Amino acid sequence: MSSILKTYNRKKISFKRGKGSYLYATNGKKYLDFVQGIAVNCLGHSHNYLIKTINTQSKKLWHVSNLFIIPEQEKLAKRLTQNTFADYVAFQNSGAEATEAAIKFARRYFFSIGQPKKNRILCVNGSFHGRTLAALFASNNKKSMEGFYPKVNGFDHFNFGDHKSLEKAITKNTAAIMIETILGEGGIKVIPDYCLKGLRKLCNKKNILLILDEVQCGIGRTGNFLAFEHAKIKPDIVPIAKGIGGGFPIGACLVNKKVASGMKPGTHGSTFGGNPLAMSVGNAVLDVVLKKGFLKNVKKISSYFHEELNKLKIEFPHIIKEVRGVGFLIGLQLYNEQTKFIKDLFNNKMLTIRAAENVVRILPPLNVKKNEIDLAIVILKKVCKNYL
Repeated sequence: MSSILKTYNRKKISFKRGKGSYLYATNGKKYLDFVQGIAVNCLGHSHNYLIKTINTQSKKLWHVSNLFIIPEQEKLAKRLTQNTFADYVAFQNSGAEATEAAIKFARRYFFSIGQPKKNRILCVNGSFHGRTLAALFASNNKKSMEGFYPKVNGFDHFNFGDHKSLEKAITKNTAAIMIETILGEGGIKVIPDYCLKGLRKLCNKKNILLILDEVQCGIGRTGNFLAFEHAKIKPDIVPIAKGIGGGFPIGACLVNKKVASGMKPGTHGSTFGGNPLAMSVGNAVLDVVLKKGFLKNVKKISSYFHEELNKLKIEFPHIIKEVRGVGFLIGLQLYNEQTKFIKDLFNNKMLTIRAAENVVRILPPLNVKKNEIDLAIVILKKVCKNYL
């Protein structure tokens, strides 16, 4: 009997090693892994450069307190600010922590300019911002919130795509709008560029901050380093995590000068956030992802994948309802119940996961090979045929 708290319905399988797009199970079977830790292993499993980096840094220094200057942290922060909208970075350990930091930073900014009552955050109903108490009630997902009341106050909500509801929900106490650039758990729902531009204008008009949660969709997953770059806008705060560590736990909150002005020594902190080992891995990930041609290749190969998936949709119009997403953040919305479809893919040695709205989530590593995409299409086609 397992001593692990039963907070997951775990599949009865475990893996002994991984390489690139593949996982090798203890039962001897090889699986095409298009989960990759839920968009975490952006460079696949056991990437040689990341292994070398961890080995080298582990022999020098793992952890020191943030009471001291950490050169590896300074380097990663500088690279993130040079390649994004941000002026400053606060390192955390996870996406949920990065989101919590975003909420705190938004509230603290208005407190610092003498508007402490401007402290409410406006979010999308049924979104996903993490599992901490504040993040749960920011997301407003009834199933996730069950049993965790009393409600954490300070959040208001509007429905996805309902612009009138959004504007109506803004009050004199609204500090920020927080939204996933692409809703991941919520069903791979992409916020259109014109909506992102509209959000920026609305925030400017109402004197509120724009927080874009890029924990799942950032770090090259859409073919741009950050997903909102497609819309050519600049948010005020962006929490990131997952891909920035390539499998090593790293979170960060990116902020502009305006927001940063409200944060002083003692207003926020993290024991483990920004440790030398994690920062070295983050720098190694950037070495690869920011290398000339890498993101261009993500766009090229993901475009091919989307084309092939849309061909499947045409071939199986009563099975695949919609192909969603951008780059390698992909969702197949099905007519049939998703659980059996995911199980059938698993039985054909392809790993995927669910998302809301009967969506099968497909998350290859960013350096996936074309022949691995072709294999995925073969498996998907085989499974679709079973439903005819």
